[in-house]
This record gives sequence, structure tokens and C-alpha cells, in this order.
Amino acid sequence: MDQVKFTQMKDGTKEEYDFLTAHEVEHTKGTAARLLNALVELDEGLSGYQITRLGHSLQSATRAHRDGADMDWVVSTLLHDIGDIYAPYNHDEYAATILRPFVREQCSWCVQTHGDFQMVYYGHHVGGNPDKRDQFKGHIYFDDCAAFCERWDQSSFDPDYDTLPIEFFAPMVHEVFAREPYDPNVIRAGEREPLLNSPRP
Repeated sequence: MDQVKFTQMKDGTKEEYDFLTAHEVEHTKGTAARLLNALVELDEGLSGYQITRLGHSLQSATRAHRDGADMDWVVSTLLHDIGDIYAPYNHDEYAATILRPFVREQCSWCVQTHGDFQMVYYGHHVGGNPDKRDQFKGHIYFDDCAAFCERWDQSSFDPDYDTLPIEFFAPMVHEVFAREPYDPNVIRAGEREPLLNSPRP
């Protein structure tokens, strides 16, 4: 079978859906490579900063890595702004949706909410609410997201910082997106891992 015969989903057969499922599963194996390509495309996006959006993503992930963060944190930090081109008004939710099946809940939640947390730094300059993150006070991951923003996100616009290249992070991205999606042993709902472990050079 090269393609299904149905023109309405309700008319499909089990054989056709088995065929489509196999194709979709094979396609998912290229997710990591597509995401790495999309990261590079961030250089075509928003300008005006002293470094590109790709540079910001790499610098954020470099800081996370050097703080001793685990792979879930590092990959989530690398991809936290990947929605900037395609979802400029909810880029954080966009990135979290990509990450959620493959990383710890703690990390995807921080990526999903980091836009609100970042308002503490500049909301008062743009007519926004600098206390927007307060809606999440008491959440198990509140302090994690505040630290994520402070240490890795808001601080990563420095053209003089010794940032690691995308090739350094590529194996981590491939490993994370090769995981079984929504594996409860990966998602670990309600659990926390420290952002900072033994620092790396």
C-alpha cells in the first residue's frame, strides 16, 4: 500500500490505519533533526538584541549545562524559545507542547510559564504586569521557574559569553526525543530535580 483509499476518516479500514500509524511512527524518528533545524532558523527571526535568537538559546543552554543541570533541563532550556518564529504571542506554550511528551513535567511547566515569569524584568517598561508570575505562587515548580529565568534566560544576551555550539547539544536533543513519549518514568509528575548540581567547565 502506497496510500490510503479513503477521503473521509470515518471510512478508513484497520489495515489503512495500521499503515498510517507505521508511517507516522517512522516520521517521528526525525523529530530531533527537525527541531535542530528550526533552532537554526531562529537566526532569521527577531533582531535588535546584541545576539541572535539562536545565540540566546545556545547561551541559555550553555549556562544550564555549566550549572550542572541534567539533560532534561539543558534540552528544555535550549528549546525554550523555539516558538518565537511560529507563535510569537505564546512562544512559551508552543515550546512546552513540543517538550511535554519527552521531558520531566518540572521542565515543561517552567518552559510553558517562563513568559509570565520574565515579566518581572521588563513588564513595567512595556505596560505589562511585572507581577504576572504571582498567579503561580504556591505551585511546586514556582521557585524552579524563577531560577530558570534568573540564571539561564534573562542573563543570556551577552555577546562576549563563551557559548557552546549547537553541535555540542545535538546528541542530547536526539537522546531526549528518542524516548518513549509520555513515559511516566520520564514525566515524573510532581517530582523535582535541582537546577544546579556539580558545575561543569
